[in-house]
Amino acid sequence: MHLVVNKSMKNIYIVGLLCLCSSFAMAETVSTPATSDEAPSLDLSPNTIKIVSRPEIMGLWGMEIPNNKKCVEYYNFRNANEVFVKSGQEWSYGVYDYQPSPDKNEQLSALIMQIKYDNNEVDCSGQKVDQSGEVSQYFVHWKNANTIDFCANEKGQQCFATLRRVLP
Repeated sequence: MHLVVNKSMKNIYIVGLLCLCSSFAMAETVSTPATSDEAPSLDLSPNTIKIVSRPEIMGLWGMEIPNNKKCVEYYNFRNANEVFVKSGQEWSYGVYDYQPSPDKNEQLSALIMQIKYDNNEVDCSGQKVDQSGEVSQYFVHWKNANTIDFCANEKGQQCFATLRRVLP
């Protein structure tokens, strides 16, 4: 009887050892973090591409002044709804809100600008006017991707200024 018990104990011990070893064999490989000498790995998991849309009006635009062909008034629509305007010796800074039209055939896009600061120097038209605090609303008629008109109403009538894209 003593011999049978020892044989059973040996079998239980061996089976337990085999089970233990097989669980190590199926364990996952754990990677160590990359050191500074190694190139970082690329994250190729889904949804890693981030698409950021920006208003189509963003960029640098120039407007020739009809009475002064040598002087161009520049509008720089930037990120965070900032706008910088340079005209002759005058420069101003402000904020803008561009509201694209859902259907450009029915209604034009709207542009609202508020000037926060004006250095009160002479502009391209020869005038010296401090525009700080002024709020202006325009309707934008897109002639093509590089030319727009500022108009007085949403139907594209009474357009008074043509701007051409200088930089995207």
